[in-house]
Amino acid sequence: MKIYISADIEGITGVTHWNETDLEKRDSAAFREQMTAEVQAACEGAVSAGASEILVKDAHDTGRNIIASKLPKEARLIRGWSGHPFGMMQELDESFYAVIMVGYHSRAGAETSPLAHTMAGSIVYGIKLNDRNASEFLLNAYAAGLARVPVVFVSGDKGLCDEVNTLNSNIGTAAVKEGIGSSTVSIHPEIAVARIREGVAKALKRDVAKCLIRLPNHLVVEIRYKNHFSAYKASFYPGAVLKEPFVVRFETDDYFEALRLLLFTI
Repeated sequence: MKIYISADIEGITGVTHWNETDLEKRDSAAFREQMTAEVQAACEGAVSAGASEILVKDAHDTGRNIIASKLPKEARLIRGWSGHPFGMMQELDESFYAVIMVGYHSRAGAETSPLAHTMAGSIVYGIKLNDRNASEFLLNAYAAGLARVPVVFVSGDKGLCDEVNTLNSNIGTAAVKEGIGSSTVSIHPEIAVARIREGVAKALKRDVAKCLIRLPNHLVVEIRYKNHFSAYKASFYPGAVLKEPFVVRFETDDYFEALRLLLFTI
């Protein structure tokens, strides 16, 4: 059994402030440890369910957060960014049995996390797919769907887990914290690790085919930028149009083309 794990940090237990997500800030050290522990727990849950090969993508910021020596020997770790449109799902293909997402977070515009954002939060206010406000979970779940690999388990903040359950109730979730205003209320880090380990093992023993995300036949992508000049520049991407001073619109029947748009415009 070959498993893919994509890991972010804003949905890791306890993470509340942007300084705690920045590798160059002293505040981040403890949360890199917790991110590693939660990814390690997901790996251990997968191994207990029969996984013999695990590929982990460190999918936050520079992609250099997870402490590799603490992962089990079944795991390989992708650090940094290749520049491929799959981004946080780099190297995912049809050979994988299932996808697990660890440390994911609420979408841009949500009130359920002080760290809510989608992709480059310094550049864009938000992204819509067919009039649905998109989270990084949704963008990457569609990438998994494109590769025909089911997303079976997601951990992160409660707002994100509620979104996952709305999209597909068969996907296992572990809400490790809840955002309230600019604060978070988290469960104990050790309890979070245990729930992730147990949740992954349980998810992989179910009928994972029920977790496969179906892609829309046609996609309308709208990116709302924070600056009008960013939208103007992005409107020159082939097929993109400037819908409003701050909004670029793009239509396609191929989700890979939507991912390529995001790669070059945000």
